[in-house]
Amino acid sequence: MSSSQPAENADRYATGSHDLPVSAALAEYFGHSWADTSHTPAPVEAAPHAARRRAALSARFPGERLVIPAGGLKVRSNDFDYPFRPHTAFAYLTAESGADAVPDAVLVLEPGAAGHEAILFTHPRSPRDTGQFYRDRKHGEFWVGRRRSLAETERALQLAAASLEELPKILGDVAPTRVVRGVDAGVDRLVGGHANAAADRELAAFLSELRLVKDGWEIAQLTAAVDHTVAGFTDVVGALPRAMRHPRGERLVEGVFNTRARLEGNGVGYETIAAGGAHACVLHWIRNDGPLRDGDLLLLDAGVETDTLYTADVTRTLPVNGRFTDVQRRVYDLVYAAQEAGIAAVRPGARFRDFHQAAMRVIAEGLEEWGVIPDAAAALDPESGIYRRYTLCSSGHMLGMDVHDCARARAEQYLDGVLEPGHVLTVEPGLYLQPDDLTLPEELRGIGVRIEDDLVVTEDGAEVLSGGLPRRADEIETWMADLLS
Repeated sequence: MSSSQPAENADRYATGSHDLPVSAALAEYFGHSWADTSHTPAPVEAAPHAARRRAALSARFPGERLVIPAGGLKVRSNDFDYPFRPHTAFAYLTAESGADAVPDAVLVLEPGAAGHEAILFTHPRSPRDTGQFYRDRKHGEFWVGRRRSLAETERALQLAAASLEELPKILGDVAPTRVVRGVDAGVDRLVGGHANAAADRELAAFLSELRLVKDGWEIAQLTAAVDHTVAGFTDVVGALPRAMRHPRGERLVEGVFNTRARLEGNGVGYETIAAGGAHACVLHWIRNDGPLRDGDLLLLDAGVETDTLYTADVTRTLPVNGRFTDVQRRVYDLVYAAQEAGIAAVRPGARFRDFHQAAMRVIAEGLEEWGVIPDAAAALDPESGIYRRYTLCSSGHMLGMDVHDCARARAEQYLDGVLEPGHVLTVEPGLYLQPDDLTLPEELRGIGVRIEDDLVVTEDGAEVLSGGLPRRADEIETWMADLLS
């Protein structure tokens, strides 16, 4: 089409909605005889915790406007959107759950003489006196379900609520402003020159660091996520005979686990990894389109996310037929020994990287014993690190509302920091012996093993939250035999 062609002619190529037009008579008929369905919701359980978090944020940045967007919808295909999940910082500070979260909402902490006033700008319930409730495909009640009214939002979340239409006026006022950037492009434009990149990075870091130490309520949410995840792994074992008969057995495993996640929580906390055979050597294998053959190992890395958006992150490597071969057990036992060393290193006062180094020492020594590397001590030297050819990634991370939680925290507070009670983290060493790696004995090629558990640091050590799943090879075989009998 020529650029000189009249703009109005371009519309003849656009089909638009496949629905019929709304006639004046239908619009009039939609406009009356609706029952009053307003109600008074109870405050959500996490509202007092969110209030304390906002108070900590207010104390850290006095006199500055703080803007935390929820983010918006993302198109999946034409006029269908992906399920909406609010930005973690927004959910953490508002106590909004996954199911009730409203796209485009923005939390603003407006500075005043006595701290900040927290205002949640959101789409109110689509009213019956306009056509939005049946015309608006993205936000209308007939299309996506009922939202809270502003009054209901204030009651549920225990903070002031206002219509999103008022947001430009508030953010247009000149005031020192910090914003969580990259979440909502419209909000980024609205704050314009009132914010600066360095100040925004400091806000993002503080919000991550605020989540590093979990309180008792958060640990209870994570414990529930782990318990649901254990149930999902149990479901998967029961489905393995069926998965072995399907040409895409990995997909069947994914579906079984994800069903549990949707039944018990908001869904999965990240894309499920269901990797059979050599696919387990791909660290983030989420295609899940392969078969599960008799004699294969299945590496299942999966976690349920609760309705409050806390996620588990657990991995088990299981023999598909219920029994490890001798060589599979040899690899598995080395990874298990590495994980045992890593778990033993998790305690208050230890450095965050200590558990990884403890696990890697075991891995390197095992590789030396197998004749894969010549000298474990030399390989562990940071100037060398050649053992990492077989175990590339780190052995764990913080866990919480994001599966890789607190990722914007400063290194001195996280990666180079010291563990303390309330930290929740994973310990997950692995060996990924690529099928085409000629440095390996042929019998080892194509075997991938990872064992991952979720731990909370306590006053005198650490508690394994995912201890309900067996870890030792013989325990796994006994557990599977009971489930498959």
